[in-house]
Amino acid sequence: MRFRGTATVLVLLVMLLQGCGGEDRAPTAPAPTADTGSGAAADAGSRTPSPPGAAVFFIEPIDGATVASPVTVKFGISGMSVAPAGDSTPATGHHHLLIDAELTDESLPVPNSDQHLHFGKGQTETAVELVPGEHQLQLVLGDANHVPHDPPVMSQRITITVE
Repeated sequence: MRFRGTATVLVLLVMLLQGCGGEDRAPTAPAPTADTGSGAAADAGSRTPSPPGAAVFFIEPIDGATVASPVTVKFGISGMSVAPAGDSTPATGHHHLLIDAELTDESLPVPNSDQHLHFGKGQTETAVELVPGEHQLQLVLGDANHVPHDPPVMSQRITITVE
């Protein structure tokens, strides 16, 4: 009985990590949708602290840029280091790219969808297919469990136009 419970926990852990394994999914037609969460809730008071002054930002594209698809997006970070999902080393996290979406609850894991891209392998750039038009982008750093740090380490939202 005890082995079966341990095996179940290990299977669930592997599934969680695969769900945010840094897959570079490229949405082709993002449309605003309600954030529904990932189904996993963080324990009260379990958010990972972020160091004072920690920041994430866009290296590329810059706010107001007009770009062609696929859009090259390069992530910057200061005051912390990038580590893959599942790594709980202090002052580390991994990137999440929000496309035409907002983070609705900073105490829950970042949803995994076409509008909430996870880079759980520690990636610092991607190429994203976006439909022509105006798009808003934001970076959110997640801890080992994809939960924003406390306080959250998030970029300013930028607006780009895809031709």
